[in-house]
Amino acid sequence: MDVVATLRLKGAGPSITMAPPSLRQNPMYTLYLGNKNYSSWSLRAWLLLKHFGIPFAERMVSVAGRDYNAALKPLAGNARVPCLHDDGFQIWESIAIAEYLAERHPAMWPADAKARARARSIAAEMHAGFVKLRTAMPMNLKLKLKGKTPAPEVQRDIDRIVEIWTEARTRFATADGPYLFGQFSVADAMFAPIVWRLHIYNVQLPSVAAAYSRAMLAHPAMAEWYSAALQETEAHAQYDGLAAEYGGPR
Repeated sequence: MDVVATLRLKGAGPSITMAPPSLRQNPMYTLYLGNKNYSSWSLRAWLLLKHFGIPFAERMVSVAGRDYNAALKPLAGNARVPCLHDDGFQIWESIAIAEYLAERHPAMWPADAKARARARSIAAEMHAGFVKLRTAMPMNLKLKLKGKTPAPEVQRDIDRIVEIWTEARTRFATADGPYLFGQFSVADAMFAPIVWRLHIYNVQLPSVAAAYSRAMLAHPAMAEWYSAALQETEAHAQYDGLAAEYGGPR
């Protein structure tokens, strides 16, 4: 069931998304998030909540392309989104949100101890790293470009991502799912924006990584996020202008 919220922040049109009735005994969270077209960090927390059927209210705040915004301070201690509210208590930073949710929903991490440790390692690596790739290829879901040869420092990030995905899929993944560790986990949510970036900028991947990317792009929640992003009207020239640099639309 979808319910239209009455709250409006900075002109954004937030909405409330409810999980199936069987899951509504869980706490109701509120997730403050940025534009779906541009906000890669917001996707991570949203995707976790969606995949695991956890009820939450969405509040969209226009933040793409901005630095520190003091107006967001009442919503998040670090004045950034995403920020999860649990009965007024704030949890910011995507990886902290994921850990908070996983304490109540342990299935968010792999069951095997070593797989779980690896999932935590790569989730933390994603949270802290790949700055060259993220800078060169910002998330912009309205684009689908021909691409270009990455700069060496960007290619190093791509190579490391391929290494991570390949090891997870060939060493740790169980047979019960197409995701990094078999079943969907926090690690997949953390890498979801990278999947979009590599797709947008037409980065060619070896077979194992390419199969994982296709599985992620086919996830129903990823499709839902993408559809909503296409409906947004806010535009940022510094991101949209990269289309020509990457060869134009494909």
